Amino acid sequence: MEKHDDTHPHRQLALWLIGGTLACLAAILVLLHYLAPLPPRTLTMTTGAAGGAYALYAERYREILARQGVKLILKPSSGTIENLRRLKGVDGTADVGFLQGGVLHEPESEDLVTLGAMYYEPVWVFVRDDIDVKRIADLRGRRVAIGVSGGGAQLLALEIANRNGIATDDPSLLPIGGDAAIKALQQHEIDALVTVNGAQAPTVQTLLRLKGVRLLGFDQSAAYTRLMPQLTDLTLPRGTIDLVADQPPEDLHLVAPTANLVVRHDLHPALVALLMQAASEIHRTPGWFEKGNEFPAARDHELPQSPEATRFYRSGPPLLQRVLPFWAAVMVDRLLWTLIPLMALLVPTMKLAPALLRWHVRSRIYRWYGELKFLEEEARHGKASDVGRWKSQLDLIEQRALRKKVPLSYANELYILREHIALVRQIIEGRGGAKEQ
Repeated sequence: MEKHDDTHPHRQLALWLIGGTLACLAAILVLLHYLAPLPPRTLTMTTGAAGGAYALYAERYREILARQGVKLILKPSSGTIENLRRLKGVDGTADVGFLQGGVLHEPESEDLVTLGAMYYEPVWVFVRDDIDVKRIADLRGRRVAIGVSGGGAQLLALEIANRNGIATDDPSLLPIGGDAAIKALQQHEIDALVTVNGAQAPTVQTLLRLKGVRLLGFDQSAAYTRLMPQLTDLTLPRGTIDLVADQPPEDLHLVAPTANLVVRHDLHPALVALLMQAASEIHRTPGWFEKGNEFPAARDHELPQSPEATRFYRSGPPLLQRVLPFWAAVMVDRLLWTLIPLMALLVPTMKLAPALLRWHVRSRIYRWYGELKFLEEEARHGKASDVGRWKSQLDLIEQRALRKKVPLSYANELYILREHIALVRQIIEGRGGAKEQ
């Protein structure tokens, strides 16, 4: 015997819709887990040697990301070459790091993307005051510290030396950098020192104020920028280092590549956007060579540009990250990713709701019609001794029909069913009267 079901059809339909929606939501969440996962809370940045601009700026990136709940792990390195190896996964791993412009040329790279140029890295050439040197070519045969292996400074220093007729394997070009090179210059163990670094790097600031040492300008700076396109012609105005002491005593021309911020291609887009915001906060301020808001800039063409960086240069930070804290923006973004496909499913479902309701109401009525038709056939052709059973079955159908709640628009079908029940009852009663006779 079928169990009585007096549940309102609207309520049943609502339950079906809720169940279907929950199932769709669960499916979407599973897809989001794989197609749009949450960003990691930890990043690794390969920085550079202590005292350099890479390490200096990396500390500021760590502070800014920490405010947004992202931990930035800093890994010191010998410079650009080691940073490149880490980013490519050759020597350990790193998610983000600085690379010196001109070192890498992979416009079709599939493993790294650039976030753009962040600041100028001038080529600083410091010589002892007692050395008569006016141009780079005059350093031929002199003991020159050109930076440690693994740094972009050494590569650039060797290229500049070669342009000036100094063999790259000249034994007077010494692989010394950092504090060791400064100490050697102070003790007259070397005659000159070459470093490629941002103006605010502690190493550069120390050398600029070192007694007995002067900064050598690039009088042929325009020629360098023609021969080496990765370089920019810069001017260090008179008195910039020290107005009171009038240092430098005249305008000096320098040449500089840019420091470019590079990330792995698979870094989460939300973290790329966060890095771009940090880069804007750090590098947009004016410096000795940089104008206000000159950096960050889409000037690195050695690697493909990150799509998120491109959007940042065109329209600024993502809308949600402008008005919400980072993790709140991430969660809202994921919620939108969930709601959009969910709405795409719900809209056609809601359009089908009336048809589903009609089907649900009529399916039960039609099922009773099936039972009624079967009972009528039995009453017409069955044995009269079954009249009692037929009446019981008919009473059960009638009770269920009376208890069934349907929308007013479908009440006529239920009344018609009751009329047909009455007709079958007449047939059964007729068979019962025949039996008595």
